[in-house]
Amino acid sequence: MIRLALMLIFLAGGLAAQETPEAEPPMDYERLGKIIFALDPEAQPRGPGFQLTVSDVPVLVITDINADRMRAMVPIRSAEDLTPEDMHRMMQANFDSALDARYAIANGMLWAAFIHPLSPLEKDQLISGLAQTVNIAKTYGSLYSGGAQQFGGGDSGNLQRELIEDLLKKGEEI
Repeated sequence: MIRLALMLIFLAGGLAAQETPEAEPPMDYERLGKIIFALDPEAQPRGPGFQLTVSDVPVLVITDINADRMRAMVPIRSAEDLTPEDMHRMMQANFDSALDARYAIANGMLWAAFIHPLSPLEKDQLISGLAQTVNIAKTYGSLYSGGAQQFGGGDSGNLQRELIEDLLKKGEEI
């Protein structure tokens, strides 16, 4: 009886594995570029990365093949005059509403950033991360939101979610 149960579990697991869609190929510079150019045909290669525009916002994507990392960044403003209240609010957002994007400070600038290991990055993760990065840059000083999930019944969540859905549609053909 135990043998039969184990065989059924094994067979069920095998069937589930057969129904699983194929894994995406590892992300690399070339594949990243194809996705970026699908999102913005006017994108430009920049050293180990790309410069593109998403929803009228310039985005810089940098790769480090040796570290197997990527970073998408949007400059927001000088970090020089940030108040303790600004910092507190950004840290709150990093915990709950910025989602996969983050507020960060480097070289005297406040940035919106999405940082991820490069090779396991999937197409939809990249697209969503780019949209969230743009959203937190756009909502700095107000909602501080990545836009994918929000509580409340206002219009902002739907407006921000539209950017992610638009980019996902552009990426469907890839």
